[in-house]
Amino acid sequence: MENLLMLPLVLPVLAAIVSLFAKNSLNFRKASGVFFTLAQLVVAVIILVKVYRDGILVLHVGSWPAPFGITLVADMFSAIMLFFAGLIGFTVSVYALGLVDERRLKFHFYLLFNILLLGVNGAFITGDVFNLYVWFEVMLIASFVLITLGGERKQLEGAVKYVTINMVSSMLFLAAAGLLYGKMGTLNMADLAMKLQNDPSSNLVASSAMLFFIAFGIKAAVFPFFFWLPASYHTPPVAVTALFAGLLTKVGVYAMIRFFTLFFIPLGGIWKELFLITGGLTMLIGVFTAASQYDIRRILSFHIISQIGYMIMGLGFFTPLGIAGAIYYMGHNIVAKTNTFMVGGMVSKLKGTFELKSIGGLYKTKPYLALLFIIPAFALAGVPPLSGFFGKFILVKAGFDSHHFFVTGISLFVGLITLFSMIKIWNEGFWKKQPEEAEEVVNYQEKKLGFALIFPSVVLALFSIVMGVAVGFFFDFCMTAAQQLLEPSTYIDAVLGK
Repeated sequence: MENLLMLPLVLPVLAAIVSLFAKNSLNFRKASGVFFTLAQLVVAVIILVKVYRDGILVLHVGSWPAPFGITLVADMFSAIMLFFAGLIGFTVSVYALGLVDERRLKFHFYLLFNILLLGVNGAFITGDVFNLYVWFEVMLIASFVLITLGGERKQLEGAVKYVTINMVSSMLFLAAAGLLYGKMGTLNMADLAMKLQNDPSSNLVASSAMLFFIAFGIKAAVFPFFFWLPASYHTPPVAVTALFAGLLTKVGVYAMIRFFTLFFIPLGGIWKELFLITGGLTMLIGVFTAASQYDIRRILSFHIISQIGYMIMGLGFFTPLGIAGAIYYMGHNIVAKTNTFMVGGMVSKLKGTFELKSIGGLYKTKPYLALLFIIPAFALAGVPPLSGFFGKFILVKAGFDSHHFFVTGISLFVGLITLFSMIKIWNEGFWKKQPEEAEEVVNYQEKKLGFALIFPSVVLALFSIVMGVAVGFFFDFCMTAAQQLLEPSTYIDAVLGK
């Protein structure tokens, strides 16, 4: 069964190859793109169930034992993230059928889409620090081309900012890995964790930890490294932005949680306090800036930043409940944030703009779209019984239990401002009357939204509801993942065979 771990890497590669050689049939490219993402989702579900029932899955590629060969590892944390990557990959691949124009599809949209998923999946299941760097670069290359696909001026401006700061992040990551290898003589994560337990006092280890913190902080868009995200995420087609919003920053958070639970926080130092301060500032800066915006994509982009703060805060608590809350909240946010961008794309298709001041009247003409927006929007704001309420409740309880009252209070305040932003989008886009000057430009009543746009949003909206209603079921997976993360010996023994 360990060979299952190859499929999250093999399937995107096969999808890219099929898309590359099916250059004479655009419809076949579309169909194969959706089929392979559905296959990835099915495989991710199988891996999640297998890991939950039987424990950590480990594959030593080429039968080279760790730490000498390439190792793929799926513990509960990896399996959960694989599942959400599969869910978002499938829904966005369907959504792209209705919103990505033919010109971009001809320029191998689905090929690049699957290469990006390859990088995401690889990052989640790699057991080696250097291979994580490689998968980050795969994601960077694919995402850079997806941002620029179409060649519009605003896309190129956004792409320059995006790739520049992410290249800085990659250089810091590589420097940190080099320092760590020079000191410890290995980059296998399990082997590193075991050796660091016996040699925790090296200055080189501390400097590597800080470099990793900055590198992953840039990837995750935490304070003060977030400025590249709102400068670039509003420029590509919404299908691309929805994929980025759901997954890319979460890979940075995943790496941060993985590294600091496995390597650095157990060694002591100021890391818990640093994560709490960073999480609080990330929440505040993101939510206040979002509240001042009137472009739907920019509002939602800044809310990506503020929501990342909750996950970082959970890591800072460094308790089973705090880590479990961070993982649950990450899954909720992946679903809800992707869905809000999808609804924003449908609004733009109907109205021809993302600017709230030029939009209105959608509640009367498209009431189902209003419902599709309100579910993920209220989930992000933390309104019961949706997933976001329980994610915040778990984190707040973890904060109070660990006596971190100040940052927990900030998280509650940020939830109120998030609700304000979501209500602003609702009032401006759906409730208020259509501005007279805009009525002459867009006759939205004549436009229709097809199945390819509505279906993915319905799936994600239902998932947000199910995550809230069946919170105990999902939380059990997250708590199992948190317990594994806080007991590194389980991971170490599984990989090294001890």
